[in-house]
Amino acid sequence: MTDLARYTDPLTIQRVLHTASTIAVVGMSGNELRASYFVGYYLKRHGYQVIPVNPRETEILGEKCFPSLLEVPVPVDIVDVFRAPDALPGIARDAVTIRAGALWCQFGVINLEAAQIAEDGGVTVIMDRCLKVEHARYVGRMHWLGFNTQRITSVRTGLQ
Repeated sequence: MTDLARYTDPLTIQRVLHTASTIAVVGMSGNELRASYFVGYYLKRHGYQVIPVNPRETEILGEKCFPSLLEVPVPVDIVDVFRAPDALPGIARDAVTIRAGALWCQFGVINLEAAQIAEDGGVTVIMDRCLKVEHARYVGRMHWLGFNTQRITSVRTGLQ
């Protein structure tokens, strides 16, 4: 089993989430039942500019879909990957080429060669984490449901 701790650091995840505004979702599907569609929908709803990247689609969520990262015409803060792990090295090279801020690999999308390519090119790597789940944990309201926010406080809300 690979030690992924360096690619799942909470402070790095929070920094990436709080500084990003544009997210290219590689492998995004137009099928509403697919996780990539739902994650893109969630991110768009939370104010991110979502750019679908899929050569088999022309438009998803009302956004123009690009066949590859290299054709995305705007700067990308996060490249969120919903592809098989063996596709990651090429995607990592493209992320470096477009000077993306971070390469975010969803649950189970693990490839250490790709991580090295991205890191060598100055791209932050987050691996084996869901962008939607981490956003809800650190930025959204997931903590209301009883998840550990790693924060202890005795501060009361305005309700007393």
